[in-house]
Amino acid sequence: MDNSSAPTISHKQLGFSVAERLRTDILEGKYPPGDWLRQEKLAQEYGVSQMPIREAFKILEAEGLLEHVPYHGVQVIDFVIDDIADLYDARAYFESKAARAAAAIITRSELDELHQLYQNMRQALAPEDLPLYRQLNKTFHLNIAAASKHKYLIRTITQMWKSFPSMLWSNFLRTATSPLPERDMHDTDEHLALLQALENHDPDQAETVARRHIEAAGNDLIRVLRSSQK
Repeated sequence: MDNSSAPTISHKQLGFSVAERLRTDILEGKYPPGDWLRQEKLAQEYGVSQMPIREAFKILEAEGLLEHVPYHGVQVIDFVIDDIADLYDARAYFESKAARAAAAIITRSELDELHQLYQNMRQALAPEDLPLYRQLNKTFHLNIAAASKHKYLIRTITQMWKSFPSMLWSNFLRTATSPLPERDMHDTDEHLALLQALENHDPDQAETVARRHIEAAGNDLIRVLRSSQK
């Protein structure tokens, strides 16, 4: 019996595990933007061969966290403000479409879960709760995408959110460690308006509110980032 495919499957499975660990190390700042990653060093550090490291590189390159530079190697992506503007434009487009689709078919249980997330966010506005607030906010948006039942929309939006945390700290550590109180209050109002549109099963309103919410959040973040660079 030919078992030649078994090592390949094993390497791929291990590659996903290594990618999870490497993604965490990147997002936590162990490997900052612009760092060059070496297969040999990572293989030794993670206790694996170089094959799973290569698989992990492919996964994180597809997610936009790493970049393969010909004749140089693999580098942690170094985002700039224009990249963040592009991301928010894309999020506004895709997430507003997801909100529109979700409004027509969202279930009571899905709405109840969104309401609970909203209440939890209202209780997490203190500076020390910033990591929790951001995780709740991410889950809130991804749950709306999931409620659309459009698998390619869900996949696209999920992919953007995987890259999103790195954009917050890449070159802009202030935004990763400090809340934006004015933005947080706007978020609360806008999340409630979006919830109400979904409750009313109003696709037009859900699309409009979602788009304006994401555009406003992006504009506020970019304004703060530009002022911090002066």
